[in-house]
Order: sequence, then C-alpha cells, then structure tokens
Amino acid sequence: MKVLLIKDVKTLGKAGEIKEVKDGYGQNFLIGKGLAKLATPDVIESWEAQKRREEQELKDELTRLEAEKITLEASTIKIEKPTAPVGIQGSVGNTDISEAVAEQLNIELDKKNINLKKALKSTGIHEVDAKLGHGIHATLKIEVVGV
Repeated sequence: MKVLLIKDVKTLGKAGEIKEVKDGYGQNFLIGKGLAKLATPDVIESWEAQKRREEQELKDELTRLEAEKITLEASTIKIEKPTAPVGIQGSVGNTDISEAVAEQLNIELDKKNINLKKALKSTGIHEVDAKLGHGIHATLKIEVVGV
C-alpha cells in the first residue's frame, strides 16, 4: 500500500513523502491516526497544489514585509508628549510607538515586536529596532516632540 505522509513519522519519513507500507500499518495506524493518506493521484495532486499555494503565500508575505520595511525606515514617526522641566512628562513606550505607526503609516506593528531597551524619556530623534517577521527587521526613527 502506498501512502502520502501528511505529518513527519519518526521511523518512516517526512511529510510529503510517498512510502510503501504494509496494509495493516498503513490503514490502521498511519491513516487511522491522521498521519497519512492513501496515495491516489488526486490526493498527490491536491497535496502538491497546497504546497505551491503555501509557497506563493510566503513569497507574497515576504514581499509585503520588505515593502513595509522600506516605508518604515524612510519615515520618521512623530510622537507628541507634554514637556517637563527636564525632558517630557512620562515616557514613550512600545504601545505609544505601535499606535503612532498604525495612525501615521497605516502599518500594523505589534507592540511585542518593538525592541525598546528602555522607555524614551527625552525629546529628539531616537532609533528603535522592530521585528516584522520572517527574520526581517526595520530601524524606526522616532521623533519625540514636546508640546
């Protein structure tokens, strides 16, 4: 019996491989537990189509992330805070930066992906690293302005 592995099976092979196995092992264990499907031409064709679709989605996402990186690095995000005798009142944190990016550039950036070693407590331009995903990082220029 030929089966197409859907998930990695430790003693048999990796997902996507077609293996020849005994009928009982294939039917009762592999197919029964959802680790494999019977390797018919239709199943193989749909598996390959799904893999091509996933690869295309990954390429599209990488293209979108690269475009966002270029936009983020070319822009200066302006954040206004009330002034104090020294610096600003309060501080600028991840949440403030995330909201400002969404408002000014229409790019959703999760606050957890902004690498801020400590909160910004002074006016001026600061550089902050942001993870966009798939190993792509952008350096944001944050301008803190006192009002």
